[in-house]
Amino acid sequence: MFIVLVGGIIAAAVAIRMADPFIIQALRLIAFDTYQRLTPQHYDPDSPVRVVDIDEVSLAKLGQWPWPRTVMRDLVNRLGGLGAAAIAFDIQFAEADRTSLEQIARRLPQEEAGRLADMIIGNLTNDEFFAAALRTTPSVLAMALSPNGEFAFKPKAGFAIAGDDPRPFIPNFRGSAGNLPMLEQAASGVGSINWIPDRDQVLRRVALIYRVGDTFVPTLFMEALRVAQGASTYVLKASNASGEGAFGQHSGLNHIRVGDLEIPTDADGAIWLKFRPTAPKAFISAADVLAGAVSQDEIEGRIILIGSSAPGLLDLRATPLDAVVPGVEIIAQSIEHVVAGRFLTRPDYALALEQAVIIAFGILIALVLAKVSARAAGLMGFFAISSLLVGGWLSFDYLGLLLDPLYPALALLLLTAIATFYVYRQVEVQRGEVRRAFSRYVSPDVVNELIVNPDKLELGGEIRELTLLFCDVRNFTSISERLSATELTRFINELLTPLSDVILRHRGTIDKYMGDAIMAFWNAPLALPEHAAAACRSAIDMAARMRELNERWRKEAEAAGRPFQEVRIGIGINTGACCVGNLGSVQRFDYSAIGDEVNVASRFEGLAKVYGLTAIVGERTVRAAPEFPALELDLVRVKGRAAPAPIYTFSNLLGDNANRIARLQEAHTGFLRAYREGHWDEARRAIGECRSFEIAGLAYYYSVFEKRIAAYRVSPPPQDWGGVFTAEEK
Repeated sequence: MFIVLVGGIIAAAVAIRMADPFIIQALRLIAFDTYQRLTPQHYDPDSPVRVVDIDEVSLAKLGQWPWPRTVMRDLVNRLGGLGAAAIAFDIQFAEADRTSLEQIARRLPQEEAGRLADMIIGNLTNDEFFAAALRTTPSVLAMALSPNGEFAFKPKAGFAIAGDDPRPFIPNFRGSAGNLPMLEQAASGVGSINWIPDRDQVLRRVALIYRVGDTFVPTLFMEALRVAQGASTYVLKASNASGEGAFGQHSGLNHIRVGDLEIPTDADGAIWLKFRPTAPKAFISAADVLAGAVSQDEIEGRIILIGSSAPGLLDLRATPLDAVVPGVEIIAQSIEHVVAGRFLTRPDYALALEQAVIIAFGILIALVLAKVSARAAGLMGFFAISSLLVGGWLSFDYLGLLLDPLYPALALLLLTAIATFYVYRQVEVQRGEVRRAFSRYVSPDVVNELIVNPDKLELGGEIRELTLLFCDVRNFTSISERLSATELTRFINELLTPLSDVILRHRGTIDKYMGDAIMAFWNAPLALPEHAAAACRSAIDMAARMRELNERWRKEAEAAGRPFQEVRIGIGINTGACCVGNLGSVQRFDYSAIGDEVNVASRFEGLAKVYGLTAIVGERTVRAAPEFPALELDLVRVKGRAAPAPIYTFSNLLGDNANRIARLQEAHTGFLRAYREGHWDEARRAIGECRSFEIAGLAYYYSVFEKRIAAYRVSPPPQDWGGVFTAEEK
């Protein structure tokens, strides 16, 4: 049965990879993108490419786009005069220049057009001026291919094929949109500016060549490379060419040669780019070129691309490193990539290799799992998966190979998990049941003790004295409104995890999470004689942990330049008899506590907000934990209870000046006595004396009583009042 299970998992993994659904493709692309982000290519100031940018500054100085062709003529002449090896336009000139005199005349009334006739006759048009400049410089124009329409394009270069006909593999189009015929005739080269992004609209590969029927169309950056080298022909090396082993299989292109450069390609004539982050140093403002403010060293011998980074011209793309990159910069990076020889390859044998890894590692893991301990099996699986991830990364970084480690790693992880569960499920049944029942809400040492002594676990309900703790985030609604769903989830995890760690460290049982709130109790399922002290210690440590979290969040907010809002918590603690055990239904139950004392603890947490304090503690808890000094706050009748109860807060949560807090006790006791006896003036004076101790944690608390006293002066409480405050809200 075990062999059938392992064989089935391996066969399913291989079959899914052969089908290659979108989710598997996405995982592969995630791996490749991660490689790029780990060690992105750095910009080389000596790069053979510069981008002359029609940027916002240039548009502001020279006017809105499109510019007159005379301006483009001047730009080309400037660059040609500075020794550019090639000047390639990531721009199309499909229509005549509307600013040329003859074009203006066509749009004028006949009488006014006649006045311009003498000026027009014998003069060159703006487009003719531009064509003359293109003719005398190593210029390359852009064209766009389309799935429909007419095709009127004559390549400027020849194409020689070595090996099989690669046309069936090369992306095919039906139509094209080019430039004015006089401009294309004048240019030294014309190349396509089409992009074929992946399904997520991220550009990872760039084509070197397309076709329309039987006609090959080079891309713009390939034409720029050809013109810069003075080459006249492309050599397309396909399967079964000399030196290209394909074992008789017709597998498409292998290399494209232009001039002195031989470029390894995928079967469809594309290459994977090793991207670099966008580099402002690669750009030269077109306004600076026209103003003569660019040195010859920046231009001479380089391929110059003319394009735009202005958002309004909408030539923007996404790459694995940048969400928005000007299309002209991707062309520049393509040229840098080819000239530097930074070739990335997804080899033909990659799929077979990845499947062989799944089969070989899967069989090895399956054979060893049944003979070693669970820990050793886990370590072996970890090292196998780690070796795949590291091996994929090293292949990328050192060999320029794109091998997918994620799918084989996930397949092996699944195989290891299922096989381990199958082998050890019988041995771990009893311990697994206890762990599953309690590991989510009690500390690890309690789980271990229950595993060793399962008879200590009382199933069902029992009455036991517990100390209960409720913790809630203040102003959670306002905090959550500023966060996205992902950010809110991360915030809750970052908050509840350390607070839960504190509870578990002090042997508490986490009953449940309620959004941003925690309910926990002590003295169950295992007896803990000092349960009240453990709960008090947890509350104080949770407050300290919140100070650390807020300091960390404050620094992160300052570093990110966003506003910081301090996160505060409120804690309620109460001790009393509760029903605790596995409570619920036959279908589903939870280990929980219910009873009146649970409700009181919840009310105390709500009162912490009323008094502006971090924690409110009941009298029984204070008496059971005398090692934690506490300050009496009020007599409160909580909702659902007729009898009032005194409430306290920990002195440790009021500040770090223990001596001053200790001296406050006498004045504070006097204040409570005067307040409960209805001596309002004396109570006000006592509050003033208490404030003189400058205990910041009690400032809001005393303001609450000042408001009450002011209200009681206007509307006195009944004679049997006794200083009891009735909490109307839960």
